[in-house]
Amino acid sequence: MELTPPVPTFPRIRDHWRVAMGYALILAVLWSPVPAQRPLYILAVLFILADTWIAFEGWSAMGLRRMNFLESIWVPTLALAIATVAVFAALHRQTLHPLGGPMVYVRGFWAYALWAFAQQWLMQGFFLLRFLRVFSTGRVAAISAATLFSLTHLPNPVLTALTLLWGLIACFVFLRYRNLYTVAITHAILGICVAITVPGPITHNMRVGRGYLTWPGNHPPVQPAQQANQLSPNPVLLPMKM
Repeated sequence: MELTPPVPTFPRIRDHWRVAMGYALILAVLWSPVPAQRPLYILAVLFILADTWIAFEGWSAMGLRRMNFLESIWVPTLALAIATVAVFAALHRQTLHPLGGPMVYVRGFWAYALWAFAQQWLMQGFFLLRFLRVFSTGRVAAISAATLFSLTHLPNPVLTALTLLWGLIACFVFLRYRNLYTVAITHAILGICVAITVPGPITHNMRVGRGYLTWPGNHPPVQPAQQANQLSPNPVLLPMKM
């Protein structure tokens, strides 16, 4: 019986280093004071883009393809159904805080939709692809990528728990269909749902890292447009006010 040759040690060490360096830069951005965030943010983006170019496996490997889009459209459809139920439940419990008229949603949520895509690309296109080369099974790679994704949302307990669950689902769905677009659409739907159904004092307006700790408990009322702009849970690929 023909055996699959083992992965050379050097590529594995290199992938470990790439993951560690990329993740360290992300955490540095999240936990640094505001003056240091901008240069660290630029450094993180440059490193991730450069490493992606060096280790480029093709657009299809990163899920940037039309194939299996229709086959996986059930995932955002299910997310939309869950979000609808959550909105009606929030209306019943009087915890829904809509952000105004349609134009407020258009202005505020387009950026979050882009940020959702960026987060999924980071989790699947950067971390998961490297973990697939490091670990022997896709299951271990998916759990590892989802765990890192979840830990970036500390110390926000709500987002940390939700992103661990979503990270696991997203990684396994990605491994099944290899389509990043449906996963990103699902992320955007669920993120907006949490933003408008969970009270701001509980999620600290979707902030993570140092921004979660410095968010004041006696924060003045947030205007609809401002609240929409605060949806991005971290500023690695989309700057936000911390």
